[in-house]
Amino acid sequence: MTSLDGIPGPAADELETPPALTLSRVRLGAGGPLGSVRIADGRVVAVEVDRELGGLVLDMDGRTVLPGLWDAHVHAAQWAGNRHRVDLAGLESARAVAETVRLHVVGLPADELLMGQGFRDGLWPDVPHKALLDSACPDRPVALISADLHAVWLNSACLALVGRGDHATGLLREHECFEALQALPEVPDEVLDEWVAQACRDAAGRGVTGIIDFHFSDNLADWSRRAAGSALAVRVQAAVYPRHLDSAVEGGLRTGDVLPGTGGLVRVGPLKLFTDGSLNTRTALCCDPYPGLEGTKEAYGVQETSYDELVRLMRRAAAHGIEPAVHAIGDRANTLALDAFADVGCRGRIEHAQLLSAADVARFAELGVTAGVQPAHAADDRAVADRHWAGRTGRAFAYGDLLASGARLEFGSDAPVSPLDPWLGIAAAVHRTDDERPAWHPEQRIPVAAALAASAQGRSELRVGDAADLVVVDVDPSEADARTLREMPVHATMLAGRWTHGPH
Repeated sequence: MTSLDGIPGPAADELETPPALTLSRVRLGAGGPLGSVRIADGRVVAVEVDRELGGLVLDMDGRTVLPGLWDAHVHAAQWAGNRHRVDLAGLESARAVAETVRLHVVGLPADELLMGQGFRDGLWPDVPHKALLDSACPDRPVALISADLHAVWLNSACLALVGRGDHATGLLREHECFEALQALPEVPDEVLDEWVAQACRDAAGRGVTGIIDFHFSDNLADWSRRAAGSALAVRVQAAVYPRHLDSAVEGGLRTGDVLPGTGGLVRVGPLKLFTDGSLNTRTALCCDPYPGLEGTKEAYGVQETSYDELVRLMRRAAAHGIEPAVHAIGDRANTLALDAFADVGCRGRIEHAQLLSAADVARFAELGVTAGVQPAHAADDRAVADRHWAGRTGRAFAYGDLLASGARLEFGSDAPVSPLDPWLGIAAAVHRTDDERPAWHPEQRIPVAAALAASAQGRSELRVGDAADLVVVDVDPSEADARTLREMPVHATMLAGRWTHGPH
C-alpha cells in the first residue's frame, strides 16, 4: 500500500509490545463462566474456563471481560471542540437560547467568537432568528450549532464574518450550514489535537477501543498527524469525503488499509456520502410531508445528492476498494440508498437508517449492507418523531425488525449529537428509553447480547488470536437494570494489550 503524499509519521507501524499478562478470576463475557484470559504480543493467546493460566497474573475479582467496544459513527473533532462550547442542550425555546447567550458573553474579550452547540428546535414554540441573537449579543459574532449538526444559527456579526450579511434569518441549514462553519476561524491544529486526544482518553474510560470518524475534514491526514504526535487511545477508521476521493484512489488506498506511521491503529475508512438531512432540522427525505410544511418546496425534506451522482460516486469508490457509507435518515432516503447499493452491486454501510419502509427492512441483509445506527437517538428524538413522523414511528429506529431480518447492526453515537458513550446506546437499544418514561415502541427492543455485539463490530466472545482489545466492567451486563446499563462502571480498558484506562 502506498501512503498519501505529505502524511508525516515514524517508520514503525506497530506500537511497543507490552508484557504478557493473565487476567484471572474474570467472567468470560456477559453471563459467561469464570475463567482466565492470557494476553501476549498484543493478542489473546488463551481463554480457559475454571483454570488458572501462568505468568504475570492480575486478579479481576469476578468482574466481566468483554470484547472492546467501538463507536461506529463519531465526528471526533466536532465532539472534542463542542466540549469547550456553550451547552444548549435541553433549552426549550429560541428565547431561552438567546438568554443563555446573553449570560455567557459577560466577561469575554470584545472580539471573541462565542460558539454554542446542542439546540433542538423541532418542538420549540418560536423560531431561531438573527434578531434574537442580536438583542442578546450585538457586538461580537455568535455561532450556535444544532444538536444534529445540520443547522447553525448566527447573529448579524457572525453572518458578516462568514460573508452572508444579507441572510434573511440567520438560520442556515445543510450545505449553507456546512459552508458557514468552514468559514469560521479555525482552532490551531495543536490545540484541536490535544482536545481530540483527551476526548479519546475519556472514551477509553467508557470501554471504547475504536471509532469510525466521519468528521468533515481530511481525516487521513489529520489522524496520521495525531498518531505521529502520541500513542492513540483508540483505533480509528478514518472516513474519506468526495473531495478527497481522487487523492485516496491515486494513493492506492482501500478501506481497511493501515496508514503507515500510525502504530497500526489508523485505517482507511469508508467514503461518506449524503442522501438527505436530519429529522430535527426537518430535512430528512421522507415519503410523506412534514406537518405544517405541506405544499412547500421542502415539504418532504431535502435530497442532498442526486441519485445519478450517488451511484457514480459509489461505483468509483467501490471499483477502487473503498466502501461507501451513505447517510440516510428518512424512509425515501433509505430506499434511494438501498437502490444505489443494488445498482452498484457493492457492500457498504447506511448511516442512521432512522425511518424505513417496511419493504426495505429485509434489503439490508439481502444486499450485505450494514446498518450503522445510533440507538441513543431513539430516546433523544422520540418526541420530535412522534410529531413530525406521526403514524410512522413503528418503523422508526427499527432495530428489532432489522435484527430479525438478519441485518448486521453496528452501534455509534454520532457524537456530539449524543455523547461518545456506548453504554447509552446499548441501554437505549435494550430498553427503548433513557429515563423513567415507558419504553417507546418496545417491540423494537433487542437483547443485551445483540446490543453488545453491535457495539463491538460483531464480536460477541473472546477468541484466541484476536487483538487484545478488551473492556472489564464491574457489573455483568446481562444482569444489569436499565440505569446500571446506562451508567456501567468500567474498571479497565485494554487496547492491543496495553491499558488505556485503569485498572483501578
